Amino acid sequence: MFLKKEIMKNRVLAGMRPTGRLHLGNYLGAAKGMLTLQDNPEFDTTFCVVDIHATTTPYDPKTLQASARDVFIDYLSVGLDPEKSSIFIQSDLADLVTQLSFYVSSVMSVARMQHLPTFKDKKKQYPNNVNMALLNYPLLMAADILMFKASKVPVGIDQEPHLEVAREVARKMNEQFGLDFPEPTRFATVGEYVPSLLGEGKMSKTVEGSSIELSDNLDTILKKLKRSPTDSGHGDKVPTEGGVVNLLKFVELFEGEESRKHYEKLYTSSGIRYGDLKQQLAEAIFAEIKPIQEKRVELEKNPEYIDKMIELGAKKSRIIAEQTVMEVKKSMGLS
Repeated sequence: MFLKKEIMKNRVLAGMRPTGRLHLGNYLGAAKGMLTLQDNPEFDTTFCVVDIHATTTPYDPKTLQASARDVFIDYLSVGLDPEKSSIFIQSDLADLVTQLSFYVSSVMSVARMQHLPTFKDKKKQYPNNVNMALLNYPLLMAADILMFKASKVPVGIDQEPHLEVAREVARKMNEQFGLDFPEPTRFATVGEYVPSLLGEGKMSKTVEGSSIELSDNLDTILKKLKRSPTDSGHGDKVPTEGGVVNLLKFVELFEGEESRKHYEKLYTSSGIRYGDLKQQLAEAIFAEIKPIQEKRVELEKNPEYIDKMIELGAKKSRIIAEQTVMEVKKSMGLS
């Protein structure tokens, strides 16, 4: 039975690569937003661990499966509910998502994919690993999104070029084959851009010293914050870029806008004591992630439950994915 169109219009999909345990950027930028959406009857939420995506850049095949499971447990730890959301590991639907990725690649040119700024960046980052999987990464992402006919994707602004590819794919598939894919748009969250602790760029799993992990204790968080760059703590106006701005962003995210304004006033008057700021900030961050850590400890005591939830997520997601692939095959004359 086909799902009603009005439900399709409000389907949200988010996915994270298993390149390490979740950090604050993942939590604030995607997971926390999904927590709100999964309790809203207007939205149908799907969340996945995109382990196939991890194979497009250098990775360790011996640890990939365990890493994917770790991220799945992190999803449950932050409060994502398998009864309310579809939560699955991408490779459990590998036969469907890779098949759909190939089908949608038939409507996109090689030149279009080669000119993507994200592909050019990855070529520079991995000059010895410029393969077809890397070139087709945005098409695999498009297949993830279109497979569930998601209309909203909670990702950072840096992923907008990939979403534009997904929209182009949706338009072309609809025009050429009479399909009904929605054109996905970015769903902005409060913490969609979580800055790096290093003073520039966004928090990243792959940049050492950049992130605070959801598994970090209070001492570790404080040590990381102490290493983040600052200045004298006083000036005629508050800086607009660099380490000080990043610290104030963290204050706003974890202590509120009023706390940020308080520190901004101190900066242009008596000055900020960064030791005090970082201590209070570390305590605020830890207070938020401590319940997540406690829940994970409980979950890890019950591996059978984890296995059951992974299986449940795969089954729920496969129902929708199989329907979409069947529609595409029929429309393309393949069945």
